[in-house]
Amino acid sequence: MKQLFYLFLLTVFTAMLTGCASDNNRLTSTNDITPPPLIERDVLFGNPTRYQGRLSPDGTKMSFRAPVNGVMEIWVGDRDNFNSAEPVTHDGNRGVPSHFWALDSEHVLYMQDQDGDENWHLYSVHLNSGKITDLTPYAGVQAQLISQSRTVPGVVLVGMNDRDARWHDAYRVDLATGKRTLEAENPGVAEFYADHNLNVRLAMRALDNGSTEILSQHNGQWKTWLSIPQPDVLTTKILGFDADNTGVYMLDSRNRDTAALVHLPLGQDTPTVIAQSDKVDVTGVLMHPQTHAPVAYVLDYIQPVFHPVERRYAAMIQQLNEKVSGGTEVLAQTLDNRYWTVYVDESDRSPVYKIYDTQTGTLDQLFVTQPQLDNHQLAQMQGVVIPARDGLELVSYLTLPLTADPDQDGKAEHPAPLVMLVHGGPWGRDSFGYDAIAQWLSNRGYAVLQVNFRSSTGFGKAFLNAGNHEWARAIHNDILDAKDWAIAKGITRADEVAIMGGSFGGYATLVGMTFTPTTFSCGVDIVGPSNLVTLLESIPPYWESFRTVFHNAIGDPNTEEGLAMLKERSPLTHVDNIQRPLLIAQGANDPRVKQAESDQIVTAMKERDIPVTYVLYPDEGHGFQKPENRLSFFAVAESFLGECLGGRVQPIGDDFDDASIQIVHGGEYLPEVKQSLQASVQ
Repeated sequence: MKQLFYLFLLTVFTAMLTGCASDNNRLTSTNDITPPPLIERDVLFGNPTRYQGRLSPDGTKMSFRAPVNGVMEIWVGDRDNFNSAEPVTHDGNRGVPSHFWALDSEHVLYMQDQDGDENWHLYSVHLNSGKITDLTPYAGVQAQLISQSRTVPGVVLVGMNDRDARWHDAYRVDLATGKRTLEAENPGVAEFYADHNLNVRLAMRALDNGSTEILSQHNGQWKTWLSIPQPDVLTTKILGFDADNTGVYMLDSRNRDTAALVHLPLGQDTPTVIAQSDKVDVTGVLMHPQTHAPVAYVLDYIQPVFHPVERRYAAMIQQLNEKVSGGTEVLAQTLDNRYWTVYVDESDRSPVYKIYDTQTGTLDQLFVTQPQLDNHQLAQMQGVVIPARDGLELVSYLTLPLTADPDQDGKAEHPAPLVMLVHGGPWGRDSFGYDAIAQWLSNRGYAVLQVNFRSSTGFGKAFLNAGNHEWARAIHNDILDAKDWAIAKGITRADEVAIMGGSFGGYATLVGMTFTPTTFSCGVDIVGPSNLVTLLESIPPYWESFRTVFHNAIGDPNTEEGLAMLKERSPLTHVDNIQRPLLIAQGANDPRVKQAESDQIVTAMKERDIPVTYVLYPDEGHGFQKPENRLSFFAVAESFLGECLGGRVQPIGDDFDDASIQIVHGGEYLPEVKQSLQASVQ
């Protein structure tokens, strides 16, 4: 009886594939262009050779992350001498996700959680002794680095929430001993700001009406200094104090649409505008490490461009712009501001870390992150602007497979199946540059379209706030409008489009499956919320100050109208509508979108005999960090998309080895996946 039941579900699943391909070679039958060789998944999603390059603040040493026995560790060596580099961490499990230098150049700092729970601890590595110290060794603490200063060497200012899980108190922590000293107890604020003596001077507090205020501390008393209206909350922030600690530099969208770079003396309310654009927000700002004044800023519409703040920096920035393109970013500066660590990110080759000498204008390579990528022909990302139905401009990125666009000019010679790849947030954005998922999909024969829908950041507060109360409404319409644009351009066909994304992108996928159930051929949801009510009920306690931002954007569960909106905009409410194949992936330790979000929609689908494949990782959180888990997930997703859209599929091989993957439900809908998983555990 059980086998008959599975056969029935498989029959239903096959019927749901109307418009999907059952022949994985169908993509190459529409034209006579030979597809490029398959890029193996471990090249795309395995560990890079080296990553996250940095120079020490004094410029004498370099650091980077690189694998040791398959685990990403921190390496340190003499500058430009890779033979001298040695690992200084020995995690051996999930690896170190990020690192940075203490300003004394004697310690390297890094953040690490446990199996994706995001209870970050801050660690210090003393390079001379090799000693590793947990600077925040308290049960359940979630640490946040607030600041460090060259005028207070050997000390960092760290926020810790061990007293009250909702609020981070500020502590001075000695890097050598780990001893902490309370600098400021949190009075119910979201963020502290310290001056260059590491004295906490300002704080940001969220108010019940969705606005925020900047508080100033005088003689131990906090008083309101600035009010930030609700529409400006996500586009206005303090960058840091000026040289004499009497004012701050800010990104400020008050009284304008786009965020400008401004200077504002303490106690005053009228800033001096340093730089602004009518088209996009000022985003990245480079500060001089000694004078603490801005040197350059970045405007990023389709690609980022550096601009000098003053004429004396013009030649320096012009030389940098002439030597880079793509998604270039300055990641760090030495204390004398001579050397900048630059991440050069073209879309169709491996990203490269380089060192820019601001005195000579030379840009020298530090290392290539994934040199094996240069053995493959990658697709070029194209920036496009798509009109939404109400006239908003949607800055988007299109990646066409070589079989559909041999010239790689962004114009499709043949239609190809399309994957709408939706970014998370929603308060984030897609940007130009190398994207492993886009390259993976295009290599398999799919076109990829990444849309900066309303609520995306960087395009002004009107564009961002246009997404408020528009989850599963205008935001979804932006995605639909982008799909229609692609069809009209001959990029794809209406019945050959999938939707895929993580976090908010996962929610958007579930919206596509439930609110417009025949629009997409299939969907891949990665850690996406299915029930907006339970999502808000389960947000981490340390996000308490951010709660009103969610209420303003989605709906306030404390009001009858808001609660009704949350329920109506939840994919779980409309689960009966699902008609197309769905793959769901979840990390069991995710503190943002808890496992219950995936569990409940899978349970609802099971109760209705609606096929779904559910993949769970017990040692992951909000996304999949361990390379063996990443490889296993993309092997499943590749098989799933191959069944749905007919793209090329690399055999699973040993991609399940050492992964924690569990197929909780629906393995029978992907027989090769189920068989490979069974073989890997035998």
